[in-house]
Amino acid sequence: MNKRNTYFLFLSIIIFFNSCQQETSWLNRVEQLHLEWELVSNFVGEEGQFEARFIMENKGGDALRDEGWALFFNMSPRRIVSSTQADITHINGDWYKLSPRDGFYLGAGEQLEITYTGIEGVIKETDAPMGLYMVFYSQEDQELATIPVSNWKVRPFERKEQLLRGAMDEEIPYSPASQFEANDKREALISSELLPIIPSPYRLEKRDGIFKIETGMTIAYQEGLENEAGYLNEKLESLTGVNLGSNAANGANAAIYLSLSDIRVDGKQKEAYRLEIEGEGISITGGDAAGVFYGVQSLLALMGPEVYLSDTSAVELPFVYIEDVPRFGFRSLHVDVARNFQTKGTIKKALDMMAHYKLNHFLFYTSEDEGWRVEIPGLPELTAVGAQRQHVAGMDAAALHPGYGSGPEAYSEGSHGSGFYTREEFIDILKYARDRHITIIPELNFPGHARAAIKSMEARYLKFMEAGDEVAAEEYRLIDPADQSEYLSAQAYKDNVVSVVRESTYRFYEKVVDELAAMYAEAGLEMKKMHAGGDEVPVGSWTQSPMVAELLEESPGESPNSELLLEELPVIGDMDNLQAFFFRELLKRLEKRDLEVHVWEEMALKRDETGTLRPNPEFVGRKVIPYIWNNMFDYPDLGYQLANQGYEVVLCNVSNFYFDLAYSNDPVEPGLYWAGFVNTKNAWTFAPFDWFKTTYKSNMGKPLDREAYFKDMVRINPEAKDNIIGLEAQLWGETVKGGDMAEYYIFPKLLGFAESAWAKARNWEQEKDLAIMDWEIEKGWNRFAGTIAAREYPKLAHWNGGYAYRIAPPGVKIIDGKLHANTNFPGLEIRYSTDNSEPDKNSYLYEDPIEIDGPVKIRAIDPAGRASRTLMVRP
Repeated sequence: MNKRNTYFLFLSIIIFFNSCQQETSWLNRVEQLHLEWELVSNFVGEEGQFEARFIMENKGGDALRDEGWALFFNMSPRRIVSSTQADITHINGDWYKLSPRDGFYLGAGEQLEITYTGIEGVIKETDAPMGLYMVFYSQEDQELATIPVSNWKVRPFERKEQLLRGAMDEEIPYSPASQFEANDKREALISSELLPIIPSPYRLEKRDGIFKIETGMTIAYQEGLENEAGYLNEKLESLTGVNLGSNAANGANAAIYLSLSDIRVDGKQKEAYRLEIEGEGISITGGDAAGVFYGVQSLLALMGPEVYLSDTSAVELPFVYIEDVPRFGFRSLHVDVARNFQTKGTIKKALDMMAHYKLNHFLFYTSEDEGWRVEIPGLPELTAVGAQRQHVAGMDAAALHPGYGSGPEAYSEGSHGSGFYTREEFIDILKYARDRHITIIPELNFPGHARAAIKSMEARYLKFMEAGDEVAAEEYRLIDPADQSEYLSAQAYKDNVVSVVRESTYRFYEKVVDELAAMYAEAGLEMKKMHAGGDEVPVGSWTQSPMVAELLEESPGESPNSELLLEELPVIGDMDNLQAFFFRELLKRLEKRDLEVHVWEEMALKRDETGTLRPNPEFVGRKVIPYIWNNMFDYPDLGYQLANQGYEVVLCNVSNFYFDLAYSNDPVEPGLYWAGFVNTKNAWTFAPFDWFKTTYKSNMGKPLDREAYFKDMVRINPEAKDNIIGLEAQLWGETVKGGDMAEYYIFPKLLGFAESAWAKARNWEQEKDLAIMDWEIEKGWNRFAGTIAAREYPKLAHWNGGYAYRIAPPGVKIIDGKLHANTNFPGLEIRYSTDNSEPDKNSYLYEDPIEIDGPVKIRAIDPAGRASRTLMVRP
């Protein structure tokens, strides 16, 4: 080796050694840095503000000075008003940066606080900063290292000023005692008072006798019902070990016979069924295959909890006669997998239990600002870029930044920010749903909520421009690059709206729709329904877009210079009409594909000359289905207005069916609360043709005088009731990390929703006297809640390996030195310990108030042995 080569080898070794030393130094700094976050108070400064603080302690690492580093994190979006010691900057969405000010110094063994003020009260641990990481910089601001923070803690929320959102919050602060008062109306039930099936059948007659299903018996079925027979056999074997033969022969000698007829229940044939269990066997007759399938579900539902809680080798079913049909033909669950990804296994588990509770649609929310989740042939950037989140230099990068605590690295362990379904996986999900009579509705939300698509297509644009192919680069581009519009979306994004005047925007949409349709065809299906979104387009969008200005100037008149290929020049007028213009142009393309187009309510509205939102009659009769979420804010009657206008609508009222809203204001209970809180009772207590009387509180917990508050609201016209085609529950994904957490949000809320969607109108819905109605609701709810505890929880613990359903902690109150406890669902046990051990089914059983002179740990436990969160109670 010559001297020159020796010199460069030696130099390389030194550089490598110094780099390793520097990397070790940065890592050591982060490992020695201990961070805590505390909500100080929601009662500070102006009403509606909060104060919080970071507590930073250097346990012995190199000093942190006023340059060379920054702390990045995600946080429930709040505008920052002021801060001390450091600048806290909102970058985009829920992505923030903390950078030191001049004079900042944190030496070894020292601690300092960074206090800041923001808007909107914070009452949940899930609102706290998450996904923290540090970036170290050179003197030239070059990023040198990105390291996740390992020592991080959120201090508990315990004081009133932490438990309420400010003076305007009229909820009772959470405590075990407040829950005790809330549970006080619950009464114990005997087994005969429990509902035999959820959702309740249209007609059910109990008869004397028991039929035993045992191995060796046969299922016979009419031709065309192979799927239903196979499903029943598989479920019986997996749940009970009983294996039945099946054949398409005459059912005379079979224990169970499945057949079709022109049966009608309540005048309806679709999805109707008749189930009869008697000494000779079991017969299920459906108006169609779906009806037979739902009869099978009712048969499985009749299996009592003893099937799951004992080692019985036989299945004993009571003699019954059932005639049943759904109240609404459209019964849906929406799951957002874009904000936080859910695996194919989680989706399949949800679909199977949806089918059991007789839901028949699934809105698969696979694209959003924060992620694109389905592989689209020909557009690999959608998953290479849009399906993963990681640290980027800034919001302008052609990539997705961290969101909802996903951290600085894509696909890192424990992160739910990255992931997608391959084409084969999506087709597999379609088939799985098909076999359960569930229609999957794909979603592509435009013009807002489109950041993942925008960033993906910008990456594609750059790739082709570098290759010198401008035509290919522009083919699916979604933005006007000269647009300088300033806006802030509901989720605090500044760049999530597509250009509505580019032909390439519509070309992209058509490309995705056609590729999705091809997947449906491969699954043996026809894609007949599509959700086009259309909600929350932020004010200010397109106001500084030269391409939009050009179209507005030339409309109406000569064909504009815009590349948009218009069949005829539209009359737009001003910015307020651009969203209607977009949907008009999009709808033309979707109608050519014979699609029924589902949208959020905003897409079917327009502003009149006074600026008031009104139904837009333009899309009536054109297979446009608005989804109604707003039943408590500025326009709580727009859903009825749209139905009266002639639109078929789906109700997904926020105060009843938004499953991502927290069960309660317990700060440990995860979830959002911008529209209040939603528990299983809210989902069950719903009057679809007069939802005003089942809207009890404002979003801030203020009790509503329902008669006075909603006095002037538009009501549904009798002849328009058929325009309410169904209900949908929503699980938005901002706070949902992983499958267990998704199931916790869904179950048991889904059971209350299923009753509202399937069962015939409850008697209390017709009651005009609200006091009497509320009394009837409490009585009916007590029975429903007791049924969940005794019959449904054991089922949820065993189906498909078990679900991570929620059991609420008990209510606890100390009265005259004695501990009193109760549960929200009658029939749950309460177990406690006095030796600091974790209570389980073998611990002391609470039966009567107990004297306490020291700490007590206490939990609610269901018949399957699943338990709630433990409460520590002190005298």
